[in-house]
Amino acid sequence: MKIYTGSGDDGTAGLFSGERVLKSHDRIEAFGDVDELNSALGTLRSVLPDEQADLINEIKLIQSHLLHVGAWLATSREAPVLTYLQEIREEHIRFLETVIDRIAERLPELKNFILPGGCLAASLAHQARTVCRRAERHAVRISVEAQVGRPPKRLKGVLVYLNRLSDFLFVVARYCNLIHSRSDDEWEVADIVPDQIAN
Repeated sequence: MKIYTGSGDDGTAGLFSGERVLKSHDRIEAFGDVDELNSALGTLRSVLPDEQADLINEIKLIQSHLLHVGAWLATSREAPVLTYLQEIREEHIRFLETVIDRIAERLPELKNFILPGGCLAASLAHQARTVCRRAERHAVRISVEAQVGRPPKRLKGVLVYLNRLSDFLFVVARYCNLIHSRSDDEWEVADIVPDQIAN
């Protein structure tokens, strides 16, 4: 099978449900964000130390879940293929919540906003979190479109999953700093204007 087909040379791409749409279409934007998020998670997984095997395997499972999320976003609302897609169910969301709670128990209390950064793994987790939020915004846009004619019940699991996944990535970022003996950089209002500029 050839990697290149030339079918997208005209600026269109195929949805999972078969239609061809412009590459700027909302659905292409949405599942493109999910693909970018999946790649970001792969990068994060690659820099985690081997002793974090549980977290590495959990991230790998999330990457698998995201392929299902992408399939939902890449399928038009009336397509027959919808009946074959694996729904994002309550159990997928509970899985994220269980891991979030387990990690959060190990973290120091957070009293202020923090600046994204720290060790490399934490920085990558924060970056993945922001990509996740972008994917969520595009998924919300699609869900609004899907409300024309019938409620977007099947997309609700996708929206909740992405929302919870960004929370997961936030605590993972903090946890990565913790295991690398790095403190979170707390945001202080006084930092807005450095003294040397103010003077």
